[in-house]
Amino acid sequence: MMVVKALPRLLLCAVVLVALLASIPLLTLAFGAPASRDWRTASHRPSGLAPDPALERGAVVQVYAARTFGWRGAFAVHTWLAAKPPDADTYTRYEVIGWYSRSGRSSVSVTSARSPDTEWYSAAPMVLRDLRGASAQAVIDKLDAAVKSYPHADVYRAWPGPNSNTFIAHLGRAIPELRVTLPANAIGKDYFPAGEFFAHTPSGTGYQASLGGLFGVSAGGDEGFELNVLGLVTGIDFVHPGLKLPGIGRIPG
Repeated sequence: MMVVKALPRLLLCAVVLVALLASIPLLTLAFGAPASRDWRTASHRPSGLAPDPALERGAVVQVYAARTFGWRGAFAVHTWLAAKPPDADTYTRYEVIGWYSRSGRSSVSVTSARSPDTEWYSAAPMVLRDLRGASAQAVIDKLDAAVKSYPHADVYRAWPGPNSNTFIAHLGRAIPELRVTLPANAIGKDYFPAGEFFAHTPSGTGYQASLGGLFGVSAGGDEGFELNVLGLVTGIDFVHPGLKLPGIGRIPG
C-alpha cells in the first residue's frame, strides 16, 4: 500500500529530473550555439586539425566530433573517424550519414573525396582521439572488418540511435586499440543491437548496461561514471576531473 501511495511522488521526481536534464542543453543555445542555419550555405571548410599527408608520412587515425546541424546541435554532436595508412596521400573518412539510409542506401559512408577535418555544417570539429605510427596502424588493420560488421547500416534514428555516434562507438568496441572515449553529448553511443543489454564501453576500459539507448549506466577507466536518462547523459570523470552534462558535454572542456 505504501508503495502505491509513493508512486505519484516517484513519478513527479522522475518528470522533474528529465526536465532538469533537458533544460541543460538550452544553455548551449543561450551561449551561442546556432538554432538554425541554411544547410545549403553552411561551411564544410577544412579545419587544419589533420596532419598534412605530404609532411606526415606515417599512419594516422583521428576521431572527430562537431555539433550536429540546427537546433539538434544544442543536444548532440556528430562523430566520425579519419584514417591514413603509411605513405598514403589522402585520408579515408568513415562515418554514418542519416539521409543516406532515407534514400535507400547504406548509412555508412567510406570516402576519400572529403577532407578528414572539415567543419560539419559550419560547426568546428574537435579531435577526440589522435593516433600515429604503430598505434594507428593497429587500428587500420582492423578497420575494414569493423566497418563491415556494423549492424545498423540500413537504419538511422537521430534519437536515441542508431546514428553516427552509434557507429563510432561500435568501432571502439570492435577495435580495442582505438580506445576512444565519446563525449556525454554523443547521443546514440549507448544504443545496442536488439536483444543486447550489456557491453564494453567504447574505450574498452569499462562496462555498461543500456536499454535501447534510452536508459543506462556505465563505468570505465576512461569514461568515469555515466548515467543515461532518455539519451541525456550525466556523469563524473575521475581520471581528468570534471562533470559530464547533457548538451554541454564536459566541464571543464
